[in-house]
Amino acid sequence: MAILLDVQNLSTCVKKDGKIFKILDNVSFTIQEGEILGLAGESGCGKSITALSIPNLLPQEVKITNGKILYKSQDLASLSEKELNAVRANEISVIFQDIRGALNPLIKVGRQITESLESGGKQNDKQTRNKALEVLKSLGFENPEKIFNAYPHQLSGGMCQRVMTAIALICKPKLLLGDEPSSSLDKESQQQCLSLLMEMNKNNKMSLLIISHDLSIIRQFCSRFLIMYAGRIMEEGPSQSLFSPRHPYTKALLNAIPDKNKRGKKLENIPGKAPSVEEKTEGCPFSPRCSKAQAVCRKDFPPAIETDNTKVFCYYPDKDF
Repeated sequence: MAILLDVQNLSTCVKKDGKIFKILDNVSFTIQEGEILGLAGESGCGKSITALSIPNLLPQEVKITNGKILYKSQDLASLSEKELNAVRANEISVIFQDIRGALNPLIKVGRQITESLESGGKQNDKQTRNKALEVLKSLGFENPEKIFNAYPHQLSGGMCQRVMTAIALICKPKLLLGDEPSSSLDKESQQQCLSLLMEMNKNNKMSLLIISHDLSIIRQFCSRFLIMYAGRIMEEGPSQSLFSPRHPYTKALLNAIPDKNKRGKKLENIPGKAPSVEEKTEGCPFSPRCSKAQAVCRKDFPPAIETDNTKVFCYYPDKDF
């Protein structure tokens, strides 16, 4: 498969109280055509900023300071706003984590879903309406007409999540960036949403970046995974190796997940807390919380150790995986 997206040494910074702080630090990864890539890590580690950097939908105070974002070999960071808008309308879609903030409270849901189709000028009002109703129905809405004519405030959080998914999918994008695309849904709706994404991946060869706190979702639906911590990629590999991790951080994440096999046992927690952007230091950012950390870990960020299709950024990774 050809590479659709190639992120190279991406760094972003935020300005706070007149000072500059780094959020992402030399993040690199690829997504192939038709591939589903999962991205996981603790809250605040930079997952959402990674996704928003790709179509350059970053908050005003956050800037890309280094690296390239090559989509179909073209650097998105070099495009004008007009050129980027064309890519956003037809090629790359985003399911935002802040659903309420992403939907306009003053515009009916149907209008927000059909807007991108209408901006392309390819379909008439009847066609866009029917297409929107079809997508809403596929996302489990029993009365899509009612949802089409509703305002966001008239819908529950889970309904708004599915509406946001409809907006992202209606143009059949080549790349979908899903930031916790099923986090606020019940089990049935979650399955419907993810099944639709998988269907579009299969039928339209749509590539996906799925951000999720649920490692089981990444293992089930993604072909590869990335583990991020404090703006750095710590481990990556095929999804079948996710539950046999090499990095101490990935292992700690897995050990902290509730599981029926752990019933009656005390869950392990990761000591300390993830650093804020103001607290980042040299070396491996996980070293203050890592039982394996040595002096070298606190001095320099470790180079990648590659075995087969797995890559880990650690001086002392687990040997068995």
